[in-house]
Amino acid sequence: MAPFSFLTAGASLWAKSVSVFSCTQTLTRWTTVLPGAYGSSVKCLTSQASGPPKRPLNGYMRFVMQQQPIITRQHPEIKSVDIIRKIAQQWRTLSPEQKRPFEEASVRAREQFKVDLQRYQAQLSPAQAQQQALEKRARTAKRKAIRKKRELTSLGKPKRPRSAFNIFMSEHFEEARGATTQAKMKSLFEDWKNLFSHQKQVYTHLAEDDKIRYKNEMKSWEDHMVEIGREDLVREQSLSIRKKATGRSTTASKKSAKTKTKAKTKAKSTSTSTAAKKTGVKGKAQAARKTKSSSTKNT
Repeated sequence: MAPFSFLTAGASLWAKSVSVFSCTQTLTRWTTVLPGAYGSSVKCLTSQASGPPKRPLNGYMRFVMQQQPIITRQHPEIKSVDIIRKIAQQWRTLSPEQKRPFEEASVRAREQFKVDLQRYQAQLSPAQAQQQALEKRARTAKRKAIRKKRELTSLGKPKRPRSAFNIFMSEHFEEARGATTQAKMKSLFEDWKNLFSHQKQVYTHLAEDDKIRYKNEMKSWEDHMVEIGREDLVREQSLSIRKKATGRSTTASKKSAKTKTKAKTKAKSTSTSTAAKKTGVKGKAQAARKTKSSSTKNT
């Protein structure tokens, strides 16, 4: 993957973490550690007045929102990821009675969410309702795509081959001109355009080798997916090729079976005719001997 993708993903994750934790710090000024405080709505995580209501937090996330500022004050030197891990460990050690206040607050918030959602949908015009439905389908498709990508990654699907420019960019990104990622990308693109054809040929050969690598790895991976019963992850083109090969092998096996059957039938008929001939010759010889013996007796 190009360095730009790594930096973008890291920046997005950092921004989300900052927004959640800043919201948590605001929440601590409104609430106390008493479980009854969680019956109130969380203002900074609800929707705006003009937008649809957001889904409420579950019991675990309410516990996280409560414990995060406390652990941050107690351990200001540890990272945010470690704080979340520590809170998750605390949640696992809680008894059902200790978890109940957070879960009951979540149930009450879900009931209020249903009421707010019905009220919001009632005030929408037909065009706005249609737009909301389109946006919901788009979000659902995006979530499905993310889940599928994670599943393919966990199953070890090979990475797609890189282009010649991507290989050039990954090799020269560190020393590229520019202070920001976009500036580095722009300078690298200009350097790529200014390369001679024989200089680009090196990266073109590397890209061709990477295509061969991807082709071989995908074939092995798809064979494994068929073995474990996940043909739904195999490309349609590969399935059609596999079906044609299976059909040819089936046809060849049928022809071979027919040939063997014909050979057996022919051999059987040949042996039968040979036996019949032998029987006929033997019968004629016996008849001749009987005729000769009867004539001798008459004489």
